[in-house]
Amino acid sequence: MTHTPPAPRRGWVSRWTFILAATGSAVGLGNIWKFPYITGENGGGAFVLVYLACILLVGIPVMMAEILLGRAGRRNPIDSMRTLAASSGAHPLWRLIGISGVLAGLMILSFYSVIAGWALDYIPRTASGSLAGANAAAVAEAFAGLQADGHSQLVWHTAFIAMTVIIIAFGVSRGIGGTARTLMPVLFALLLLLLGYSLAYGDFEHAVRFLFAADFSRLSAGAVLVALGHAFFTLSLGMGAIMAYGAYMPPQASIAGTALIIAVLDTAVALVAGLAIFPLVFAHQLAPAAGPGLMFVTLPIAFADMTGGLYIGTAFFLLLSIAALTSAISLLEPGVAWLSERGRLGRLPASLLLGGIAWLGGIACIHSGTVFNILDFTATNLLLPAGGLLIALFAGWCLRPSLLQAELGDLSPGLSRIWRLLVRVIAPLGVGLVLLSSTGALNGLRIWLTGAVT
Repeated sequence: MTHTPPAPRRGWVSRWTFILAATGSAVGLGNIWKFPYITGENGGGAFVLVYLACILLVGIPVMMAEILLGRAGRRNPIDSMRTLAASSGAHPLWRLIGISGVLAGLMILSFYSVIAGWALDYIPRTASGSLAGANAAAVAEAFAGLQADGHSQLVWHTAFIAMTVIIIAFGVSRGIGGTARTLMPVLFALLLLLLGYSLAYGDFEHAVRFLFAADFSRLSAGAVLVALGHAFFTLSLGMGAIMAYGAYMPPQASIAGTALIIAVLDTAVALVAGLAIFPLVFAHQLAPAAGPGLMFVTLPIAFADMTGGLYIGTAFFLLLSIAALTSAISLLEPGVAWLSERGRLGRLPASLLLGGIAWLGGIACIHSGTVFNILDFTATNLLLPAGGLLIALFAGWCLRPSLLQAELGDLSPGLSRIWRLLVRVIAPLGVGLVLLSSTGALNGLRIWLTGAVT
């Protein structure tokens, strides 16, 4: 049985538009705060080396698999997996990969938009100078006040969802592609602006030591798992976004080359973000706290105390909001593509429907930390790694060789064999470890094995 893919749809105007859109999907809030922090806490340069190895051995192979499944299917993730499973003689339940990705995207957008709303709130808050000269207690109180203010959170959460829906409703070329071509260069420019300021006024030497001084004594097995998990999650793998974007990818574009460029850009943004943020943190003798505390408490304390902090702080929160928005549109696209391609809804009503579901989920997150945590755990600890694991297994073991040849024909025979080994064995083992670790099963297994040995 030969596979005849559907005719290419109207998609990206160029390969670089796809690269910018996929990079925008990958570059999110985690690049700005999480990667620099976990790098410094887990051995600096030693961690970076392990992280780069994980990107090469797990991240890029799985991204190539997800792109090629999207381009081969030329449909939304659900229908692409259904079509490819049928043409490869595989079980129809493989379409659950697409269903899982759509659900994960909606779950993540529900709580992600709440955090993005905080970033939007801080743009006028910082630009107005309301935090200028504030001490640590006042800045912390301002953030606590925002978290307790359900009305303000609802306004900013609604605004962020509305922007996401509008962009998606305009389609791939004008909406997602146009946004990527406009906002990603702005994001890069703002990041370089912050880097230049930190180089001039921050404790740059301390930041470089924190990020890059290789301390292999702090490189534990846990640190390797952290690197492995972040290498997978940072590239937006396992939720169907890259598959949905790949469906619009030009047939002649190199999948391997494109995946490599996206991985390099994503890693570069994370490293430059660390070099832009931590010199300011260390120059003001602040602790490089992880999570929202770094973005909404630690850095605003530095902005309040520095020369030109009003402008630098505004630029930072604008950067944060752009990173969040470019990621958010990739969370909604798989579901919208599925509904609109089914012919039951146009892109606008499909965007409004799914955006409305995420909006309601965000309201629940605003009023209940339990809901926030459940959505976060289910999507990031279960659905995403499970989706990535199944994508690697399907592409490596189930997809017809003729399809692999058609999509990866530009690879040399040697590189093709290496990719197949990585996607069949190495990547599934790595993602499987991430899945076990994130659910606590790995620690339970370790305890059981220790007990069995003793």
